Amino acid sequence: MPDHVHLLVSLYKQSSLVEALRGIKSVSSKWVHETYDDLRSFAWQSGYGAFTVSYSQLANVRKYLEDQNEHHRTTTFQEEYLIFLERHGIEYDEKYLWD
Repeated sequence: MPDHVHLLVSLYKQSSLVEALRGIKSVSSKWVHETYDDLRSFAWQSGYGAFTVSYSQLANVRKYLEDQNEHHRTTTFQEEYLIFLERHGIEYDEKYLWD
């Protein structure tokens, strides 16, 4: 998708989410800047959303991720994210969600 990315990852018990995302963002930013001259201004947003997934739901999550183009034909990422937060009773202040 042009405005967001989903990652389905498994972390070692000794790894923190913050460390993993810092590494992913750092390495991928370097790659983008070195590979695409026209994307020199590329930058990740400062925040992220992270959710745990039950092992029994991995196939469903993979299918969801594979079908992103279909999901976003009728619903924007922002709309879908807010629906997800509300469905799961996650409190939020929208002024902190988007860069």
